[in-house]
Amino acid sequence: MNTMTLWDLNGWQFAALAFAALLVGFSKTAVSGANTVSLAIFAAMLPARASTGVLLPILIAGDVLAVLTYRRHAHWPTLWRLFPAVAAGVVVGTVFLTWADDEAVRTSIGAILLLMAGVTVWRRRAAKGDEARDEPDAVTSRAGKAKARSYGVLGGFTTMVANAGGPVMSLYLLSAGFRKLGFLGTSAFFFLIVNTSKVPFSVGLGLINAESLLLDAALVLFVVPGAFLGKWAVGRINQQLFERLVIAATVVGGVQLLVR
Repeated sequence: MNTMTLWDLNGWQFAALAFAALLVGFSKTAVSGANTVSLAIFAAMLPARASTGVLLPILIAGDVLAVLTYRRHAHWPTLWRLFPAVAAGVVVGTVFLTWADDEAVRTSIGAILLLMAGVTVWRRRAAKGDEARDEPDAVTSRAGKAKARSYGVLGGFTTMVANAGGPVMSLYLLSAGFRKLGFLGTSAFFFLIVNTSKVPFSVGLGLINAESLLLDAALVLFVVPGAFLGKWAVGRINQQLFERLVIAATVVGGVQLLVR
């Protein structure tokens, strides 16, 4: 099947998906969480439920490029602390997808996007004036462990249902005190492992199939230049302005999905 006509896509719609794929590569190597814009584009151009299966391999491609770029900066104690709770969240998300129809998934994605935009605004205000540390603080208290579990479960659920775990994990990693490279390295390994683990669930739910992979084969080519652009821009980008643009685009995407 021709990828340009899959799900009745026209040239403009494919161009929008190609831009979203490029933004995935950029977000993975520059501004984690910016791919919520890609999520909104995919859910708008494709059936909302199917869009999660098409987007997942593209995200994994971006994760691989991010790991190759920042592999020396990952903080594994933080990763091991999060994985059990994330696994529980992925299972809950899988159960939700077994009964949710396209309308429910689209509404959920829109609501998650708006929630994550609110969380991001709150995080930016709470972190204003704080100086990140070279190494994150160890979380050994009962409150700290509860925080890791709650973020992990929510991150696992949102990443399974809507591939929207980025803002949740961004909030957790920033609150743990990561500097930029440590943040990107830890986030890269986290999402590569989590997204790869989601593949069997997505295949079992019929979200990933031969047709979706055919579209992925065309779109994944745009992830690579996006990743190189992100690597070039990470030390030059005006982070504050870009975060504001991402928040605005996320809100617009979320509202569009809710009123569609």
